[in-house]
Amino acid sequence: MLALITGASRGIGRAVALELAKNNYDVAINFNNSLESAENLKAEILNLNLNSNSSKNIKCEIFKANVGNPDEVVNMFAEIKKYFGESVSILVNNAGITRDNLLMRMKLEDWNNVINLNLNSVFYCTKEAIRDMAKNKFGRIINISSVSGLIGNPGQANYSASKAGIIGFTKAAAREYASRNITVNAIAPGFIDTDMTQKLNEKIKSDIISSIPAGKMGSPEDVARAVLFFANDLNNYITGQVLAVDGGLTMC
Repeated sequence: MLALITGASRGIGRAVALELAKNNYDVAINFNNSLESAENLKAEILNLNLNSNSSKNIKCEIFKANVGNPDEVVNMFAEIKKYFGESVSILVNNAGITRDNLLMRMKLEDWNNVINLNLNSVFYCTKEAIRDMAKNKFGRIINISSVSGLIGNPGQANYSASKAGIIGFTKAAAREYASRNITVNAIAPGFIDTDMTQKLNEKIKSDIISSIPAGKMGSPEDVARAVLFFANDLNNYITGQVLAVDGGLTMC
């Protein structure tokens, strides 16, 4: 089966692409700016074939597109289908940005850019993928939300709104397509050790870790394994759910 991961050149997206490839999914890597990182990831995935005992050779290719642009999304899906000779069965909507600031200082541009890339892209990509999924009566859509979409976060009104919107979108789409054997689920990562969190100073990191019952940040691989769970073709009775991968931060 073919999996498309948006924003896959680094961080969580990169870990997801590797995890799916290791489990014999063909992988389409979407990127926008980080060509070198995307090429390195492709090489690493293709290298798995040399070290695997599996008879299946994993296929992998990179596709440049700004998933916040609907025309580029349409073109990307056409290119993917042409290259692999099949449609996307597993869609992981992962692409996202932050533009943090206090609400009254937030620029309109920063609000619109975050909403567009984080939320609108989920609509654009899902709309393109869902047609063939419905026709084939199979699909797995996994949307990467955030604990910020569950509980909010100061200085992240735009980011929190976009991630909360993903959760609402996930539940609506799950209801629409459950009868077609298409599951739509969301993952809400907590504080994950990525480039984004590495920019925080040590005091902030320490405060964050002290608030997590598990006593540590998560890894991109923790999120990737949750994606693999939802992607499995045997998990056809779990849909419209939000799984927090957060070390217990948001437990009720």
